[in-house]
Amino acid sequence: MANTTSAKKATRKIARRTIINKSRRTQMRGSVRSVEEAIERGDRDAALKAMARAEPELMKAAQRSIVHKNSASRKVSRLVHQIAKLAK
Repeated sequence: MANTTSAKKATRKIARRTIINKSRRTQMRGSVRSVEEAIERGDRDAALKAMARAEPELMKAAQRSIVHKNSASRKVSRLVHQIAKLAK
């Protein structure tokens, strides 16, 4: 349990940030899921549209340290590669 005033304030700030980060993480995962579902269906056009929404979400999450920068880049790269394979 926090004893000092500054530690108590830090605890409150962490609680607020956690709620915001959870929301952003959920939104990011949902956009990625929509891309993956379109790829599973084999619908290239839907996958491209979903990817146009998912990529900025992933990169914003990386900028805000919700996910690691390399993880976001790797996820984008793998999704784009899977979409490219649909064209063949």
